[in-house]
Amino acid sequence: MKNVVFYFLAFLMMACTTAKISEDGFYGEAFKQKKHIDFSELTQKMNSVDSLNTVVKGKVESVCQKKGCWMNVVSEDGESMFVKFKDYGFFMPLDLAGKEVIMNGYAFKDVTSVEDLRHYAEDEGKTKEEIMAINQPKAELKFMASGVYIPK
Repeated sequence: MKNVVFYFLAFLMMACTTAKISEDGFYGEAFKQKKHIDFSELTQKMNSVDSLNTVVKGKVESVCQKKGCWMNVVSEDGESMFVKFKDYGFFMPLDLAGKEVIMNGYAFKDVTSVEDLRHYAEDEGKTKEEIMAINQPKAELKFMASGVYIPK
């Protein structure tokens, strides 16, 4: 019985921490967010390199609606970047779309499989027809965030 109570309380604590913006605005590891580049600058830098450790600011387009385990960030000129979180160690609030974030981590180029693209489309709440229309892998810019700051 003690184990059941312990696991219930642990689950409840995890659910509460992912449902709201933390008091200091950080998720994952805290970092110095003042020295960041804008996402549009990152896309330019990534034209000449395959990967880059950086702190970048961008606008959230969408968030995984199942538990906040990934997000898409977009630039003003329409470029997008798929963001996951280091070691699956933290999640974003589900209502983060449209807000700006500052992220610390690692940008890189990668190809996403059809299977993964369909999985992410399902997480996003797309229709069965939209999901099945995905039939090509996608070369894209990705980011592995060790920390995310949400300005208040």
